[in-house]
Amino acid sequence: QMTRRTKIVCTLGPASTAEGVIRALIEAGMDVARLNTSHGTLEEHSATVQRVREVSRSMDRHTGTMMDLSGPKLRTLPTTLPLPVTE
Repeated sequence: QMTRRTKIVCTLGPASTAEGVIRALIEAGMDVARLNTSHGTLEEHSATVQRVREVSRSMDRHTGTMMDLSGPKLRTLPTTLPLPVTE
């Protein structure tokens, strides 16, 4: 049997947080479940992490979780002022 030296990271979203989907992803080789905190609430993400842990435990597998934190965002408003573009 060949030893796999890479990890498979799967981003979970609204269509993939159900227990059956998580189980199928783990069976297919998912090593890490990634959650994008730009979308969803803390409660939703906490429930998903708990679900991943429960399914992993029931399958006797170790599946990590990774939270992708959103970085700073630049917000702009419409303006009539000239905006110079420089390199």
